[in-house]
Formats: sequence, C-alpha cells, structure tokens
Amino acid sequence: MSKVLTSGSWVKINSETRRRVRLFCFPYAGGGSSAYFSWMSAISPDIEVCPVQLPGREDRLSEAPFTYIEPLVEELAQALTPHLAVPFALYGHSLGALISFELARHLRRQNGPAPMHLFVSGCPAPQLPATDAPISQLPDEEFIQALRRFNGTPDTVLQDADLMQVLLPLLRADFALYEHYTYVPEEPLACPISACGGLQDFRTTRAAVEAWRLQTSHKFMMRMYAGDHFFIHTKRKVFVQGIRQDMIIRDEKSST
Repeated sequence: MSKVLTSGSWVKINSETRRRVRLFCFPYAGGGSSAYFSWMSAISPDIEVCPVQLPGREDRLSEAPFTYIEPLVEELAQALTPHLAVPFALYGHSLGALISFELARHLRRQNGPAPMHLFVSGCPAPQLPATDAPISQLPDEEFIQALRRFNGTPDTVLQDADLMQVLLPLLRADFALYEHYTYVPEEPLACPISACGGLQDFRTTRAAVEAWRLQTSHKFMMRMYAGDHFFIHTKRKVFVQGIRQDMIIRDEKSST
C-alpha cells in the first residue's frame, strides 16, 4: 500500500504517486476531508485526489475554524503552493466551491501557479446576490431547524444534544464564511470551469449554476443531476465520472 503523508495537516499527499494531475477537494459547510476518501479509488488512475482538511473538523477539531474567506485562502495558498509544481485542478462543493474559486483568484494575484481546471458544485455563481437569510447567529434550536432544510446532516446527529454542542461552533463558523463573503469583480479565470447542480436543490437553480459561465474566459461545462443539495453523494458514481471526462477533455485539448 502506498504511504500517505500529511503535510501541514491541510492536505493528504501520496508520496509515491506518479499520477499526472492532482485534484484538490474542498469540503462543504460542516464537512471534512473524509467526504472525498471514496473518490480516491473511483475517479481515475491518472488523477490523484487530495482532500483538503480545514481547521475545526475531524482531526483538526481542536483548531478554531475560519469565519472569513480572505485569511483562509491566504493560509491555504501558503500550505498548498509546495504541492502545485505538477498540473492540478481545484474542486469544491457549496462552501468549498467559493473557497476553491477564491483560492484560484488569490494564486493569480500572487503570480502563483494556476489550476488547469476549476470544478464547482452546489453553489450559485459568486457574482449573484445572496438569497439566503443569515442563520449563523440564530439561537441553537432555530439554527438546527435551518440546517434540516439543507438535508446534509442526519437527523440522528441533529437530535444528539451532546454531539451538536461539539459541532455547532464549526457549523456556525462555516455559515458565517458564507454570510461575510463579498464578491469583488476581477477578470475571468483563464482555466475551464465545470459547474454542477442538483435538480431538486432549493437554493442552487439551473440559472445560478449557469451563471458560473461568466467566471471563465475558457471553456465552460455545466451538468445538472437528479437530487437535492447533496447529489454528490447520492449520485457519486456518475458525478465523479463527469469530473473524469472533463479532465480528459482538457488534457486532450492541451496536447493538440
């Protein structure tokens, strides 16, 4: 079995890999790197899945989570840059989509390495005005009720008072990241963007996914899948296949 090393506790890199592309995966609100462990053997022999672990969750539970994207992206860039000497792509779901998008723009502003592809899912395009009411400061019961609408946290967890006392600070911080986010216009990214959504996702409509088109001067691809906000789990096999196909398309175009 290949040895997996933890670098700076932010990302897991396989020290023995010879794959052609690294795919850095950013979690949704309340999620951790384990959400992407099943992708490692499912996506492609040529793509190394590198789940990113943010502070405040799983094996970084004791660390304070971020509540603003700007400082988070700055630290991410410092942690990941040593691993960006090979071709790489960025992927994020929901909150992770905003983080990966802003990381790509931060790297560009710093004249750093550029991703060969940006994949986003379950997230309206960043230039669109927010439509969700703020929830991060709601009383516990109202906050938990709001979480139920996203259908991403099992009821068994939401009903476990002791567990929720552990998770609530992280969940509140992650939703604060959304609520504090302010989009600043910049030139579109030069890499292709693939944007995906769930057909039954109440907060990310087809039009909101389509609007990501304005964030790239390169090729734009969109896919909609049956399912709600967390279609990436219920439709994991076909969703991961779509990522693999788009990466192959990019690789073929870059070699001609």
